[in-house]
Amino acid sequence: MEQKNAMNSSAPRPAAPKADAASSGGASLFSVLAIIIAFVVSIIIYKFVLGAPDHFLGNNPENNPKPGDYLGIVYKGGVIVPILMTMLICVLVFSIERALTISKAKGSKGIESFVRTVRQKLNSRDIAGAIAACDQQKGSVANVVKAGLLKYNEMGRDSVMATDQKVLAIQKEIEESTALELPMLEKNLVIISTLASVATLVGLLGTVFGMIKAFSALAQAGNPDATALATGISEALINTALGIGTSALAIVAYNFFTSKIDELTYSIDEAGFSIIQTFAAQHGNTSNQA
Repeated sequence: MEQKNAMNSSAPRPAAPKADAASSGGASLFSVLAIIIAFVVSIIIYKFVLGAPDHFLGNNPENNPKPGDYLGIVYKGGVIVPILMTMLICVLVFSIERALTISKAKGSKGIESFVRTVRQKLNSRDIAGAIAACDQQKGSVANVVKAGLLKYNEMGRDSVMATDQKVLAIQKEIEESTALELPMLEKNLVIISTLASVATLVGLLGTVFGMIKAFSALAQAGNPDATALATGISEALINTALGIGTSALAIVAYNFFTSKIDELTYSIDEAGFSIIQTFAAQHGNTSNQA
């Protein structure tokens, strides 16, 4: 009966999966719309900016680009260029979105300062003050810590469960709250990591197509034309440059955001450990005497 009452007291949280599913659906919709809009913008830039007539000899996009006109040179990279531009824009958009999300997850003040404040409040048995600090801090870390503190209060008033059971209940509450918060921090990182791998391959594919086109034109001309061949090869290598640049930017962004998420996770673990240890120290003796 005692265990059944304890389970019933911590049972009501069925709304969390629905909220998480709704936020997941919103994030997925954002990702799809961002990719589509990036593709449309890339085509517009490719056609009307890079392919503007004033970038080419005789104001004709069919001719070679003017000497030193890099926009025209990029345009001559071919149909793979808009795809690579889409990937580059997606890396930039999702990097900005992740930066804003992770910054919001940190809260209003520094994480170290917040964790230190929570520890001080716990050591002075000021649970209400620690919860108030969470409300001021906001963000994912504060949400997890607040959930643990609310469970701390609940277990502190419970006179039925043993100390070990109370500690396990607090630990479970922190783990569940962490499991709800962390997926939102990691969303869209898989897109960035995928672009990091695919962008280089797409760039090489564009280079291969360009080389095939250049050598095919050379074969049809009959007479070797070193200038035409060099122009064709340089245009083909534009794709490689775009692909490698996009991939490098995606790798840097992915590693940067992964390290920031690891810092948040460490802060959550540190705060959770402090909550559990403080509860065990402050309530263990009382339970044993009872």
